[in-house]
Amino acid sequence: FNVPARRNFLKSNPSELRHIVDEFIRVAMSFPDIFFSLTSNGLQVFHLESGSLKQRIVQILGNTYNAKLVSVQEQSDYMNIYGFVGKPETAKKTRGDQYFFVNNRFIKSAYLNHAVMGAFDEMIAKDGFPMYTLFIDLDPSQIDINVHPTKQEIKFEDEKIIYAFVKSAVKHALAQFSITPTLDFELDSSIQQLDAVTKPFTEERKSSVASSSLYNTFTQKNQAHFIENKSELKHWKDLYEPAKGELGVLNTALGNKNEAPLAINPEPGFVSLQALTTQPVIAMEHLIQLHNTYIIVQNDSGFLVIHQQNAHERILYERFIKAMEGKPIAIQQNLFPITIEVTPMDMVIVNELLPELHLLGYHLEPFGNNTFVIQGTPADVEQGNERIAIEKMLEQFKHFSADLKYSKREKLFRSLAWQQAIKGGTSLTQKEMKILVEDLIVCHVPNITPNGKPTYTAFKKNELDKMFGR
Repeated sequence: FNVPARRNFLKSNPSELRHIVDEFIRVAMSFPDIFFSLTSNGLQVFHLESGSLKQRIVQILGNTYNAKLVSVQEQSDYMNIYGFVGKPETAKKTRGDQYFFVNNRFIKSAYLNHAVMGAFDEMIAKDGFPMYTLFIDLDPSQIDINVHPTKQEIKFEDEKIIYAFVKSAVKHALAQFSITPTLDFELDSSIQQLDAVTKPFTEERKSSVASSSLYNTFTQKNQAHFIENKSELKHWKDLYEPAKGELGVLNTALGNKNEAPLAINPEPGFVSLQALTTQPVIAMEHLIQLHNTYIIVQNDSGFLVIHQQNAHERILYERFIKAMEGKPIAIQQNLFPITIEVTPMDMVIVNELLPELHLLGYHLEPFGNNTFVIQGTPADVEQGNERIAIEKMLEQFKHFSADLKYSKREKLFRSLAWQQAIKGGTSLTQKEMKILVEDLIVCHVPNITPNGKPTYTAFKKNELDKMFGR
């Protein structure tokens, strides 16, 4: 029996299911008037009753959008556009909830996406992405679908007209719902006066178209919450050996020369913490926090400026790796179980991550109908903040999912480290700052975050002396 060649390129069942769900959503979104169902290993993933486009969007993307959708509908002799965009407050850090359809075919277009982003200008954060499901109908002779093997990219005969039409239509819709100032958002007259190349829309078609030692959370506002953990400083010399097992990208210049190092070169001002600790840190009891973001640590040769969020991300990241190597994080069972409802797509992701999440301190159990019961969380997750912690983790995981060079676990570690790390602007006590510095020193790769950002920079005393003519 010969195994088909493509079988070698298949990934795990959960990963393949995610690809299936992606395609399923695109088809189901195109035909809201048709009933769709998707079952995997006896578990029903989707059950979509026929209905309106708005109902289908809510069925797929979740009830959070039910009252936060803005209708978009414009017609001209050249083209029609209809669908929905999410209100600015629904913007996320991932592009997952963005769908474009041309003549009912799903497409990907950075050009048209830029048009929608332009319509939301100054209404959402620079790193935010609005939700939209938009359908464009125009004469098939005005498009070329054969520009990409997957047929998901198309070429328009006149992209500028399409761009202007989409941007104006979305702006107009937002203005009508008093979401943006009602300035002159009328469609460009050059678009309105265009004669149709043909008459592609019959009356029937028109009616159809219309129809996260130091941990993550805080017990008080801007006050960090810590869990005691004895420092492993006495073993620091042993910690600069090459990383093992699943450390992956942690094999850097501090590690094994045979392993591929991180593609990140330290800045010229960097001093290795390994080199730093050969000289005593003489002011650990008198650390200084600057702007509730930076920690100043003095030593014989000068001082370090540590970025508290970046440092905490590195600490958490390596803690998660240890959890996967047989040192699971303790779970604090909830007194009363908490339920969390997710979208069908997020349900697939959570099911895929359940084994890893359990080792990292998250005890989740399926509860049917896209719902999970949160039985327990890491002891550092603030009570009442369990849902938010998981929701933010999922969003960040999807953000990292676009980068194919990282494994599933790598993406999960990065997501949780970012989500759980203390943020800039958080006031820390002397004790908390000391724990942070001590934990950073014992990290395998202390000088950068998992994403390559510096955790600290060093300043030498002789350089300061020169600045003051000494």
